[in-house]
Amino acid sequence: MRPTCLPALLAVLPALLAAQAPESIWYVRNDSAGIASFVANARRISIVAPQVYSIDSAGTIRGGTDARIVAAAKANGVRLHPLVMNPGFDLGILHHIVTDRTARTASAGSLAALCRRERLDGIQLDLENIHVSDRDAFTAFVREATDSVHRAGCQLSAAVVPRTGDDRGVLPYHQWMFDYWRGAYDYKALADTLDFISYMTYAQHAGGSTPGPVAGFPWMLASLEYVLAQGVAPGKISLGIPAYSDYWYPGYNAARKDARPVGNDIAYPRLMSIMHGAGATPLWDDRQKAWYAMWERHGVFEHAWIEDARAFEAKLALVRQHGLRGYSVWLLGLEDPRTWEVVGARP
Repeated sequence: MRPTCLPALLAVLPALLAAQAPESIWYVRNDSAGIASFVANARRISIVAPQVYSIDSAGTIRGGTDARIVAAAKANGVRLHPLVMNPGFDLGILHHIVTDRTARTASAGSLAALCRRERLDGIQLDLENIHVSDRDAFTAFVREATDSVHRAGCQLSAAVVPRTGDDRGVLPYHQWMFDYWRGAYDYKALADTLDFISYMTYAQHAGGSTPGPVAGFPWMLASLEYVLAQGVAPGKISLGIPAYSDYWYPGYNAARKDARPVGNDIAYPRLMSIMHGAGATPLWDDRQKAWYAMWERHGVFEHAWIEDARAFEAKLALVRQHGLRGYSVWLLGLEDPRTWEVVGARP
């Protein structure tokens, strides 16, 4: 190679590396299973995002990251971007922060102070359950917070709930989901302000819904196409991919003498153990790119939608096909162990 070619090669090298290995963000909690998985697989992760901090209506942040997560991140060159959330996704706390000027400024200052104190690489806002009427107020808060955090030398991103359009739907459930969970995010304005957004294309179905895919492929694709159609740059999108499965079964509360279905997020190994004990065999749904199963126990049916390495790989393909920044995975400790073979090593 001629020496004159070297500067040109160095200029394009970051883009080439990014094309080969999308940025991988993995969420973790301060629990033994999640921490063990992170320590074992840190070399495959770009950013670890512990869900460990909460913010109150006065803008005060509380919490802390387990020292084992911090140590493993430093030892393996993993950037640390902890989440700051409204505890319990409390609607009132978030409304006050974004609509009260004093609370908004205090919150932005607290985020910057956290960045400096903990010497973080970045912070991710995990602020959910916000009414659609607070959309502009939320965007204004994010602008102020981004400016404050950037001055502290950190990146700022946000986890945002996806949607496939602006139709509120016909059933009360659909309308509630839009009004309080999906409709309040101005994706273009947020992405233009923040360093990136983690677009949470999971929890299509959950404990409060009927059984269905955790993140069905057609729904993920429709959600991604919608956000791209809003003008959000692919380089600002980290696509949400689930590592957890969902399990629905009949439930009973003895104190209330109340019977109703229960739907829970569940770790892949635990769900496989339950299904093995029940003699259930999962089937692959090639449209949804996931496994599902239904089995009978004492005359009552139970349901599962299963995310394993095959499902992960199918959804990861969307990241490369659309030239996205990377992907964000919920949650360490719940994954199919074979998923790490799909993830591969970080460059």
